[in-house]
Amino acid sequence: MGEHIIKLPDVGEGVAEAELVEWHVKVGDLVREDTVLAAVMTDKATVEIPSPVDGEILWLGAEIGDTVAIGSPIVRLKVAGEGNVKPESSPAAETIKVEPPAKLATPKPEAATPAQKASPAAGEAKARPAPSPASPKSTTRSTVSGAPRAEGEKPLASPAIRLRAREAGIDLRQVAGSGPAGRISHEDIEAFLARGPQVARISGLARNDAVEDIKVIGLRRKIAEKMTLAKSRIPHITYVEEIDVTALEDLRAALNKEKRADRPKLTLLPFLMRAMVKSIADQPNLNALFDDEGGIIHQHGGVHIGIAAQTPSGLVVPVVKHAEARDIWECAAELNRLAEAAKSGTATRDELSGSTITITSLGAMGGVATTPVINHPEVAIIGVNKMMVRPVWDGTQFIPRKMMNLSSSFDHRVIDGWDAAVFVQRIKTLLETPALIFVD
Repeated sequence: MGEHIIKLPDVGEGVAEAELVEWHVKVGDLVREDTVLAAVMTDKATVEIPSPVDGEILWLGAEIGDTVAIGSPIVRLKVAGEGNVKPESSPAAETIKVEPPAKLATPKPEAATPAQKASPAAGEAKARPAPSPASPKSTTRSTVSGAPRAEGEKPLASPAIRLRAREAGIDLRQVAGSGPAGRISHEDIEAFLARGPQVARISGLARNDAVEDIKVIGLRRKIAEKMTLAKSRIPHITYVEEIDVTALEDLRAALNKEKRADRPKLTLLPFLMRAMVKSIADQPNLNALFDDEGGIIHQHGGVHIGIAAQTPSGLVVPVVKHAEARDIWECAAELNRLAEAAKSGTATRDELSGSTITITSLGAMGGVATTPVINHPEVAIIGVNKMMVRPVWDGTQFIPRKMMNLSSSFDHRVIDGWDAAVFVQRIKTLLETPALIFVD
């Protein structure tokens, strides 16, 4: 038998490190060749790491959320044959994360060990506290003063007492115990009830002081970093405009009804994408990336539209490349393909990068108006709000119209307020008169 070390491979595009976001195995597992061991993330692409050999997992070299350098050992296996590790190359004992066995030594009477304080058993032991030099002060406070316990201090009571308190709607933290170390008895409950309800009666409602610490890792950490960068470095200007999409919705319904079997169903987004392409033709400075450190605006000819999409793992932005070269149905087909890849987690790094302008939409959850955050280093983002039927005055009477707001943000270092307004008004004209979208 031998040992085989698996190192983090180069996951592409010259990255020097990756974040470990998931382990698919644990120490002691038997794995076959090509079994997925772990998942790592670079930028917004997640890559699975398979095992190149059969073997038994001996050691895992990182924890979830750790950033691991390319080429660092991440897994050690026991394998048939010699493996790829020489006996003298075994890692030092201190580098291998092995939990030591629990010690069964008898604790000293004068103080509890840290392990006892941290273990569940120690929590149970509080119900039967032994006298110690440190306890008289707290015991005296509870039994002599009869004061309620301090915030976060757990009352000492038997299961029967706790059940009685719950049924009576009593918060045990408000009851002064007369037993050893402030332990609460039935007599204490009766004495408390005799004093009246006061603040103890909680009518079935109880405070929850629990605090859960959740480590920010993986995609959520990438999103946090991206949002912090965008909001700290880009001075946003947001422009909200109302759009009458009644004619557009009628056209969309007609096209879907008469569409060929090989064409996808049209949503509003492909029409918006084509309207953006036509508007960018008049204002190419909107289709740009701003290198604020170098002081350079990279103005692109190709219109690569990112579509902010919510997935089970979090927010991702798949990109429809070269929207200027796609018609309505081609835009819709590519949108469907990318949305499915994003939701299933199979979208590639290339499909999740390279946008030059972004659309964000929450559909029916879109609200009346929003303040979308620009996808740095882009200079503009178009936010789609929910569509509602509202009465609109046509000069003689109120008529029902399908209305929708566009909430758009722009990098004010690059885009002036006037230019932002002209851009949105051009999109408004195209969406309100949708036949113009099809005119070259």
